[in-house]
Amino acid sequence: MNNPNIDKTKDNKDRIRKSRALKNNIYACGLLFNICPSLVVHKAVSRFLGYFEWLFYSAFFMRYVINSLENGDSFGHIMIFVIIVGVVSGGMSLYNGFLNGSIYLYTQALVNKGLYLKLFRKSRNVELECFENSDFYDKYTLAMEKADERLIQTVEVVFGAVFGAIASVCAFVFMFQVDRISVLFIIFPVIGNFVFNRAISRLDYQRNEDMAPHNRRIAYINRVMYLPEYAKEVRLTDVFKLMKKQYREAITGLADVTRKYTKKAMVLHWLYVMFTFTFIFEGLLIYGAYRTLVSGTMSLAQLAVITSMMVSTTWILIGFTESLTNLFRNGLFMEYLRTFLDYKEKIPEDSPGIDPGREIKSIEFRDVSFSYKDKEVLSHLNMEFRGGKTYALVGHNGAGKTTLIKLLLRFYDPTDGVILLNGRNIREYDLRKYRALFATAFQDHRMLSMSVTDNVIMGEQIPEDEKESRVRDALEKAGVYDKVMSLPKGMDTTLTHEFDDTGAVLSGGEYQKIVVARAFVQDCPFKIFDEPSSALDPIAEATLFDNIYECCSDNTLVFISHRLSSVQNADWVYLLSGGCVAEEGNHRMLMDAHGLYADMYTKQAKNYLALSDGGEPA
Repeated sequence: MNNPNIDKTKDNKDRIRKSRALKNNIYACGLLFNICPSLVVHKAVSRFLGYFEWLFYSAFFMRYVINSLENGDSFGHIMIFVIIVGVVSGGMSLYNGFLNGSIYLYTQALVNKGLYLKLFRKSRNVELECFENSDFYDKYTLAMEKADERLIQTVEVVFGAVFGAIASVCAFVFMFQVDRISVLFIIFPVIGNFVFNRAISRLDYQRNEDMAPHNRRIAYINRVMYLPEYAKEVRLTDVFKLMKKQYREAITGLADVTRKYTKKAMVLHWLYVMFTFTFIFEGLLIYGAYRTLVSGTMSLAQLAVITSMMVSTTWILIGFTESLTNLFRNGLFMEYLRTFLDYKEKIPEDSPGIDPGREIKSIEFRDVSFSYKDKEVLSHLNMEFRGGKTYALVGHNGAGKTTLIKLLLRFYDPTDGVILLNGRNIREYDLRKYRALFATAFQDHRMLSMSVTDNVIMGEQIPEDEKESRVRDALEKAGVYDKVMSLPKGMDTTLTHEFDDTGAVLSGGEYQKIVVARAFVQDCPFKIFDEPSSALDPIAEATLFDNIYECCSDNTLVFISHRLSSVQNADWVYLLSGGCVAEEGNHRMLMDAHGLYADMYTKQAKNYLALSDGGEPA
């Protein structure tokens, strides 16, 4: 399903218009000021003082001292001026030291906290579709990567460009006052920075673009060689030879790209250095030497001042040019960040509404259709779940079972039709209170690098004095308690090795039982088990389902399962095919109908019988 908000940014290879880039930089300043105004003020003052110091020493300080010497002012008079300047300069150095050693460390922590709280809240609040849309997700990950550092850098660049522009104008004015002709020499660094440096930037962009496929290949091979999920294949096959061949090809590709751009890059860098530094310094010295030694129209004091001014002006122009370049480059990052933060959710997690209460009398799907990315997944589906009953959703892969559950949990809204809870459209309910009615054990579960207890509770608000007993009870019902208690720290053992080398790595079936325990521990009226036994053997599966039926006898239960033997005790079975209900009824009714369900059940039963006799599956 196409979403105009998700596809908001229209760009060609991630380029954006300059006007948009400038607005994005202004947006960055406003965002940072909203999070930490003191940091913005300090960054502005620091940049201003930096440019002011350059101009002061090269334009005013040098001129004042040399003129005082030529006018015969007393040594004491000159020293008073120098001491005052030294004290002010020392104060500025102390201020910068205070910024770097204290203020920035503290305020950067505040920015990290403030910005990532905004990003985390937003990521928690956007609908699931955003994470399944590759374009949106790519921009989300780019927005999250070192977002605090890049936001601060963006604001620094803005002030660098603003005060750099002011300082450049002031430098031109000061030089013009000293010697009008000397201003012409500024043309050289202007050409060097705005012509050749920009050409170098464009060349670097093209070169990096050509290198990107080879770098991606190298990065992929690096991941394959160190990630644990590839370790077995690398050791049991000769795939390393293929990896090595691809690596060599990628390195050769990088070398070919480098050779392609080397000559042009050398010429541009030579022209940049010559125009930015050599021509201006050599030319100005020749010009000043001629006027001082040959024509006698320039004093040594004037020569010293314009030489000093030219050095400062050159570095001011370089800083200003780099700030302008980075201004547009950072505009792209801010586009990602701004697009993400400004995104208007279709199903915001904090959607207000009426309180659904805690009782579920019925949930009805009435003529529900749903399309994802212009492909119809469910078509005019009708079904009902009555409170306290047990239901099974069965069918082949792609029949729409998981999509139906996502609609039930309001990860998506139907394209057509309505879902009713106790006779009322679920869109009318407070979303978080509505979802609190459900406990889910998903097949595509994830374990967090936390303790077993935290992986079961998952932040559920449970009184501290009840937490241990409820987790223990849930683990026992799921059939994994003994395994957990055999771990070094029992229920306090950290799962995975992500942050703890002593953490536990369990089998797929054991992880699946912990996911089931998550559903057990939650106090809610409706529980959903999505393939809860797919990693278990038939005996463990039968035991698990017996425990689920027994422990959730007061709940409304929904099972999604490919193994029909595990759902034959359900009160009602819905068989989905082609996005709609193909058959429904209890197990006996469906077997007597000799339809699709009966055919699937009979074939699976034959496979189980073949296995129990020691043979291979039919």
